[in-house]
Amino acid sequence: MKKNLFLSAFLLFALTFGFAQSKEELQAQKAEKQAEADKFQSEADAIQAKINALPGWRIGAFGTIGGSLSNFNNWYSQDVPNNITGNIGITFNAFANKIEEKYFWRNSLNTNLAWVKLDDKDDEVDSDFEPTSDVFNISSLYGRNISQTWAISGLAEYRTTLLDNFNDPGFLDVGLGATWTPLENLIVVIHPLNYNFVFAENDAAFESSAGAKIVADYTRQIGAIAFKSNFSTFQSYENSDLSNFTWTNSFSYTLWKMIGVGFDFALRNNKQEAANVQEVDLADADNKLQSYYTVGLSYKF
Repeated sequence: MKKNLFLSAFLLFALTFGFAQSKEELQAQKAEKQAEADKFQSEADAIQAKINALPGWRIGAFGTIGGSLSNFNNWYSQDVPNNITGNIGITFNAFANKIEEKYFWRNSLNTNLAWVKLDDKDDEVDSDFEPTSDVFNISSLYGRNISQTWAISGLAEYRTTLLDNFNDPGFLDVGLGATWTPLENLIVVIHPLNYNFVFAENDAAFESSAGAKIVADYTRQIGAIAFKSNFSTFQSYENSDLSNFTWTNSFSYTLWKMIGVGFDFALRNNKQEAANVQEVDLADADNKLQSYYTVGLSYKF
């Protein structure tokens, strides 16, 4: 009996020791392979940095899609107990930059579109999808380098809506000045000679004027993470009520292949838009800070 107990204990100890030894060996092998992978990844990143430094075009895009669908039947706690509700939001960011030794030409596009629909099943007249977010911004920056970080540049930037009231209002900035590139992914535009053209039917709220244009853009990708932050402001020389700014931020994280999660957030200050919506004179407008955000699935192009 004692012999059997001794043998059982010995076998249990041997199995435990063998398992621990096997686990330690596997962990050591994993660490060795991970070190090799990190080495190869560093070499690949260094090669990619050399590729990015070469003259020529750099083209890229990423976006976010968010949506939901709800179906209520006899839900009496709400005013419309039988309804189908759906909403969808789409954000798209794209760039096409030509970088040469003596000059650069940077082009970017940003859109944020969203629709919502509330269909009352007890009403025979179906409702349509109504736009709730409508942002369209396109810009083109050309510069001639005068040093490693400074360039003489010209910028054209246009902003409007696509789904509702296209070009009413529409804002077009055209100007000259300098561009500063202190970092590879950071662009700062300083244009003291700029004119802000405003296109709108409501002349009482909107007015074109001369002023200064400042843009700061930071775009970068680190592994599976891609993000873009853009701040654009116009400061009118004629009237501070004609000044405006827009700050947009886009973030995406790739989870599997080209699909991931995305988040977009923006702030805007524009008293002319506030006066137009409130149907008051520009001086009497209650200019509250505008904002939006979109969360959903993202797709990397």
